[in-house]
Amino acid sequence: MHELGIVFHIIKTVERVGEENQLSTVSSVTIQLGEVSGVVHHELADCWKWAVKKTELLKNAELLIETIPAVTFCEGCDTTYETVRHGRICPHCGSGHTYLVQGNEINLKEIAAC
Repeated sequence: MHELGIVFHIIKTVERVGEENQLSTVSSVTIQLGEVSGVVHHELADCWKWAVKKTELLKNAELLIETIPAVTFCEGCDTTYETVRHGRICPHCGSGHTYLVQGNEINLKEIAAC
């Protein structure tokens, strides 16, 4: 389960930011997950609930998840399209010369704290 590793990485990053900024409590952490990142949202949320209870700074912090849509670019017709709906083959020209532009990211977007 790589979701637990992701959660530990986020917690470690937030704790470092908390120390650098002398934070006492984090109320929420917002992350952005790409639609095709391979991360299972509910698994990540479950791991988060378990892991933050073991920390002082994030003990009651909520995890907010925003989805980044997957978008693919077609080199054949210089257009973009929805990756999940159409896959690797361009729905406009039928070309397979495509690449993912966005949608596999995992970003730490925001930390709400005091």
